[in-house]
Parts: sequence; C-alpha cells; structure tokens
Amino acid sequence: MTKPYSGGCACGAIRYQTSSEPIFQNHCQCRDCQKRSGTGHGSYLTFPNRADVTVTGEASTWRVAGDSGNEKIHAFCPACGTPVHLSFVAMPDLFSVTAASLDDPGRFKPQALTYAVRGPAWDMMDRLLPAFERMPG
Repeated sequence: MTKPYSGGCACGAIRYQTSSEPIFQNHCQCRDCQKRSGTGHGSYLTFPNRADVTVTGEASTWRVAGDSGNEKIHAFCPACGTPVHLSFVAMPDLFSVTAASLDDPGRFKPQALTYAVRGPAWDMMDRLLPAFERMPG
C-alpha cells in the first residue's frame, strides 16, 4: 500500500489526508498564485477524487475566476492564514493541496510549469520542466 499524502496548516488546525496518488503536480506562475504565495509561483499536487480526501478543521475560503472564467475556491486556515487546499467549481471532483503544506514536502515531484508567460525573471524554475504559457489543455 502506498503511504498516504498528509499535511495541513502551520498551526495544525486544518489537516488533510488521502491514499490517492496525485494526477498532476505543478508549479504555477499565474498572478493569483504569485499574490497568494507572496513569491513568484505556487506549487500544487492535484488529486482525482475529492471523496478520497479527509479534511479536518474548518477552513475559510475565497473565490476567484481563472482565465477560463471558471471559479477556483481557495481554502486557508483562519487562525494562521496558511493556504492549504484548492478546488474548482467546474471540476468538483479534483482536489489540490499546496506542496508546502505536505508533512513531507519532498514527496512533491513537479511535472510542469504553468503560466510561465507570467513568471517574473527572478523566479527561475527548473529548465527541464515542460513549460506552458497557460494551463495545458
């Protein structure tokens, strides 16, 4: 059996766990991710089935429309402010977690860089990663 992916916020008020394997792992340099992370990108693992993820604790959320016009729901801890997970209104089964929120962040294995067109010159990413100007289709 595969070791579960688990993690949570900095203060421990929100925790998550899943035995699923991620279907996509990426760095994203869109402006939303830059602002949310306070740096040049966000890093995410996306899991295929929200029903396979257990979340404990109550997150606060806010919504933002992506380039497609579809809403993303960002969840963060109301106590410590840590961004923890992300879901998509148009694809409710998908569930993404921030790589830094993992108990073992070394399990994050980026497969791609998305929104590279918006990346600041000082946020240099692995040149071996496939880079997409926007989200690949």
